[in-house]
Amino acid sequence: MKIVSAQFLTSAAAVRQFPPPYVPEIAFLGKSNVGKSSLINALLQRKNLVKTSSTPGKTRLLNFFLVNERFRFVDLPGYGFAKVSQTERASWRRLCESYLSRRENLRGVVMIVDIRHAPGPLDQEMRAWLEAMGIATLVVASKADKLTRSQVQAQLAAVAEGLPAEAPLAFSAKTHLGRDELWARLAPWLK
Repeated sequence: MKIVSAQFLTSAAAVRQFPPPYVPEIAFLGKSNVGKSSLINALLQRKNLVKTSSTPGKTRLLNFFLVNERFRFVDLPGYGFAKVSQTERASWRRLCESYLSRRENLRGVVMIVDIRHAPGPLDQEMRAWLEAMGIATLVVASKADKLTRSQVQAQLAAVAEGLPAEAPLAFSAKTHLGRDELWARLAPWLK
């Protein structure tokens, strides 16, 4: 995919703040600190379009990015560990569930897990919920540059076992491993 333009559109803390649903959208979600923002930046060939942080829970709103004037990427808050109140966490959950279950132009979800860890109960719960909602989901195992090739293959098998879906894809924002394959898998969602 040739990226001609990519720009931040808006952050939304409520459904009424979502931009009009006139172009296809792909959402990115995963536990806090799995590399969602870095993955989006790598896909869009931008260094700082999506703000990154080593602090879990940095993304607190739904962030919309317009790509090539044709589609949007949506960066969702991470689920799981974050140093925020239960009330704020519950608010994030309601907002994300509203977006995922009601957004008519949502074409699919890229569910990101850290390849160094087997999927946990929260990942499995999220995958089951997406499946129950009938939302197309692609599982991507990030941070593959932190492992050897043989370790990557072993961990991909563990991810596939923990999150039954189409074959998970290894990805590295640092080396761009899996970037072209991820675009190839996203392409049908953007037609």
